[in-house]
Amino acid sequence: MAKLTHLDDQGNARMVDVGGKAETRRVAVASGRIRMSPKALAAIRDRDVPKGDVIAAARIAGIMAAKKTAELIPLCHPLALDAVTLDFTLEDGAVNASATAAMTGRTGVEMEAMTACSIALLTIYDMAKALDKGMVIEQVRLLSKSGGKSGDWFAPA
Repeated sequence: MAKLTHLDDQGNARMVDVGGKAETRRVAVASGRIRMSPKALAAIRDRDVPKGDVIAAARIAGIMAAKKTAELIPLCHPLALDAVTLDFTLEDGAVNASATAAMTGRTGVEMEAMTACSIALLTIYDMAKALDKGMVIEQVRLLSKSGGKSGDWFAPA
């Protein structure tokens, strides 16, 4: 079994020491979706949700969440992100979200991209729940990462 990086020799949780690692450009892309009723989707598309512009709020929430990842997930390093972007596409019965996090540093930004995506989707739920309480958030996952010792990685199709 591979040694778990977040456990010391006694099995105690620890933050990984990245001080000796080289700084490289790190980019991670995550995606997810939220399924919903045609009524809720139409209201989001038409910007007719009582709480306001759902996509604009979700974009801001995702960016803010990426910047706070280390406060939310134990043992994550606080990172000085260079950029976080969120893109949304509306499809039949769902809104898809894609989040990209980037920086030059000693550790990856995968958790920041997935946190951004997750919180953006939760924000969509929060803003549209009066229209559809049965929305389902699903398929949040890492699509790709680049940089670091392990190099590039892409999710299987």
